[in-house]
Amino acid sequence: MLTYFLIGALVGALTGVPIGPVNVAVIDAAYRHTMRRAIAVGVGGALADGLYASAGILGVGPWLQGHPSVPPVLFAFSSVVLIVYGFLTTRTQPVTPAAAADPPPAPAPSKEIWSGFTVGIALIVLNPAAIVTWVVIIGPHLVGADRLEGLGAVLGIFTGSASWFVLVAWLTHQGKHVMGDKAVWIPRVVGILLVGYGLYLMGRAVSYLF
Repeated sequence: MLTYFLIGALVGALTGVPIGPVNVAVIDAAYRHTMRRAIAVGVGGALADGLYASAGILGVGPWLQGHPSVPPVLFAFSSVVLIVYGFLTTRTQPVTPAAAADPPPAPAPSKEIWSGFTVGIALIVLNPAAIVTWVVIIGPHLVGADRLEGLGAVLGIFTGSASWFVLVAWLTHQGKHVMGDKAVWIPRVVGILLVGYGLYLMGRAVSYLF
């Protein structure tokens, strides 16, 4: 089980590296809100990653592979969501500008954590291309695992994914203080990258038709 856990942790961390909606949401939360909200977003996204990986282990992957018309639909839907979300991210501003004379009261920690957690889950659910990643690419490699080994892999995927998102949150939080006013470019750059990734997914959806 330990071997599968370590493999899952490595896979979870590596699949979090490419720019995606949860990475962007974590960066946005760390930049505009608080570190705890950013971590909550990452944990929510990691949990959704683990659930998709579980679906792959349970055999949903072969079903998708038997229905080749499904992946392009998932890629097309994801591309639209990512392009819109990336565009909105490029226009974000801090919630409480430094020059504000009477900033609004900070939200309750529990409400902020729950809000971030649900955002993280929703961003994976609304990015059905993640289903292809976890179910079709990752899941089949773990089909031969028994129940305990599969559980270890899923726990590893959650741990690796969550660890990556926490690192992203910390780096953004530190960078915000180091860069000062220039930190506004952090969400703008990742938003542009997210739009680019959305266009890439659109291209993949189109490629299925030819």
